[in-house]
Amino acid sequence: MNQVSPSPQPVEQLLRIHGVSAVTTLSKSCINLWVAQGKFPRPLALSSTVKVWRASDIQSWLEEKVGETEVNHVC
Repeated sequence: MNQVSPSPQPVEQLLRIHGVSAVTTLSKSCINLWVAQGKFPRPLALSSTVKVWRASDIQSWLEEKVGETEVNHVC
């Protein structure tokens, strides 16, 4: 019998801090400060020195921020 194999799940893109900085236009120090203050998504620790963010978390955060500015600047 032929078995249909399930479609592979798309792999979540992970971004290092340089990538997060490029996408958000925030400096690395600002990202680290906002993470510490709870204003920015926390990274995943792959090791003691390697930290990454899910691209979907950054995209959601950006959409939330854009939504806030659109609500606050309605004429």
